Amino acid sequence: MNRINKKLQENKKLLSIYFTAGYPNINDTVTTIQNLEKNGVDMIEIGLPFSDPLADGPTIQDSSTKAIKNGMTSEVLFNQLKDIRKTVNIPLIIMGYFNPMFQYGMEAFCKKCQDIGVDGLIIPDLPVDIYNAEYKSIFEKYGLINVFLITPQTSEKRIRFIDSISNGFIYMVSSASTTGTQSGFGDQQTAYFKRIANMNLKNPQIIGFGISNHETFTQATQYAKGAIIGSAFVKHVTKHGVDTINTFTNTILN
Repeated sequence: MNRINKKLQENKKLLSIYFTAGYPNINDTVTTIQNLEKNGVDMIEIGLPFSDPLADGPTIQDSSTKAIKNGMTSEVLFNQLKDIRKTVNIPLIIMGYFNPMFQYGMEAFCKKCQDIGVDGLIIPDLPVDIYNAEYKSIFEKYGLINVFLITPQTSEKRIRFIDSISNGFIYMVSSASTTGTQSGFGDQQTAYFKRIANMNLKNPQIIGFGISNHETFTQATQYAKGAIIGSAFVKHVTKHGVDTINTFTNTILN
């Protein structure tokens, strides 16, 4: 069974953390992953930096720009992760844009993910219809879960189609904006969380965008299986480095 599916079966609310590979420094990738697991994180999204990250706010855009300047590429990331399963057990998901994966070769990219122990991919700009028609068989061949995003504007028909071809979790974007920190969720977002929960989808939902502290993590996980934190974590490592991850996770979980 895929590690993502095993993790989703656990009787707890899940904390997933996004970080940009090769940031703040090119060789911080593995240390970040190891420190996140040691400090209670359930799942990790490894951001593959791209020059035009459409879904990302300024914090993650800046980290991507710096990581690319540091020399991060798909090949560098795969080399960094080649022994990751000797020390890390939790699910690892690569989150990136379609262009670098397409240039690498989609099947070659998926095979490499399987070889090193990556469990899934999140590709915000790969339309679900194209995935279903052209790439689903490749993902299944290499045992990878593809995670799709939904927003408050996604139609019920579209959500049910995404649910029907998914086999892990659905990434529920909290608002129709780019990534970034906010102080809390308003009535509109809470109504959206409740509406999706009441659809009784076969795949659990994990909420991302706008989660930055214990309060927003608790609010989000009231209606979903887990929550994803990205920008707030990237800000933390920008300011304090990757050796202080415990202080960040403590503020979220306690």
